[in-house]
Amino acid sequence: MSKKTYSKLVKNQELVGDVIDLTYEGLGVVKVDDFPVFIVNSLPGERIKFAITRVLNSYAFGRVLEIIKESPDRVRADHPEMIASGIAPLVNLSYPAQLEFKRKQIRQLFHKVGIDDLEILPTLGMKNPTHYRNKTVVPVKFQAGRLVTGFYRRGSHKLVPIEDYYLNDPKIDVVVGIARDVLNDFHISAYNEISREGIVRYLMVRHGYHSGQTMLAVVATKKHLPHEKEIIKEINQRIPDLTSFLLNYNPKQTNVQLGLNNRVLSGRQVIHDTLLGLDFEIGINSFYQVNPQTTAVLYTKAAELAELKSNQLVIDAYSGIGTIGLSIARQVRKVIGVEVVAPAVEDAKKNMLANRIENAEYIAADAAEQFIKWAAAGVKPDVVFVDPPRKGLTNDLIQSLGVMAPLKFVYISCNPATLARDAVLIKEQGYRISKAVLPIDQFPQTMHVESITVFEKE
Repeated sequence: MSKKTYSKLVKNQELVGDVIDLTYEGLGVVKVDDFPVFIVNSLPGERIKFAITRVLNSYAFGRVLEIIKESPDRVRADHPEMIASGIAPLVNLSYPAQLEFKRKQIRQLFHKVGIDDLEILPTLGMKNPTHYRNKTVVPVKFQAGRLVTGFYRRGSHKLVPIEDYYLNDPKIDVVVGIARDVLNDFHISAYNEISREGIVRYLMVRHGYHSGQTMLAVVATKKHLPHEKEIIKEINQRIPDLTSFLLNYNPKQTNVQLGLNNRVLSGRQVIHDTLLGLDFEIGINSFYQVNPQTTAVLYTKAAELAELKSNQLVIDAYSGIGTIGLSIARQVRKVIGVEVVAPAVEDAKKNMLANRIENAEYIAADAAEQFIKWAAAGVKPDVVFVDPPRKGLTNDLIQSLGVMAPLKFVYISCNPATLARDAVLIKEQGYRISKAVLPIDQFPQTMHVESITVFEKE
């Protein structure tokens, strides 16, 4: 981009342009002399009048002043705060268009790394793509003389007050509001990142979709709350069906929301919920998929695409509390789960025993190192499942996969960018993508998409 083109754009400049694409953050893209401008609440096919809000070296940001020509895929956004905060940046896009956007996103990212010889199936969506989340962690701030819960406006430290989060199970929103109001009544302070003073940082709520059990945790910089006994009594009076009430101690100056020090204020340490007929124990720090409805579809489809057989040995890497491995255990000879987080392994073992599954085993270890050990010991799995975090697989794991050489490798991804990157390296280990990639809308109204890709040994 030439300096001349860059210098044409200045803050507050008003322009008219056509929206040609959506970014992976859900921002509309307008080109001004080939210089990209990213604009909130604009959709492909629209012609808009917009103002420049920020100019950087290779791109700029803008805001909509007027929609001159509206996209046929635009829907009325009754929750504009979802767009302002970035919680649900696609809330203004019709649901069929969201599903196609996510399919297109996967195709584009594979194309970007040079993989075009594959089919991307239509994205599997939800009947009701709202109020699906079973967990939230909400920041708490002191604004306008009282505690406020919500989410930060895009690119700022200003909290947007929110009562209806649109994506959460409605029970979660009720509990957040009650907890915030009770803390307000007892004049509990919110943590201030600048002064590093104050007590409450976040409220975390988990709700069992099938069980109806609810967990509330106050994330605080102190090990005890002022007026703690009175707060506990008031919370339980106002939420009589609360299963678990915890204090999570997190004094560290990091972006990590939850600490590891938990104390039960009332009720139980954990809640339970069911998935594919199995009972799972879920703690405050447990990883458990946030959309229980599509998680059941995700794991069922992954098992179908893996074409599991009763004589097979299956390895579940990044096994967490055992949700994938235990859900397929009765279809195969044996499942071995490997997970680097030791408490998650203990949870998996508890869940295995609670569900009377005898053909599973869970190991606390780094998956890449364990793959090498298994290969040296002659362990030859038929199928390996991985469900990594958004950062994807490590190079070490992919190389150790090549050493262990399973016949089939099922990659459940929550980030198509790292999936495409990893697919290139997996193919270098002698694998091919043997089936069409299946996108599943685990996170409606957001830009995120889950997918299942099956690799087989050449």
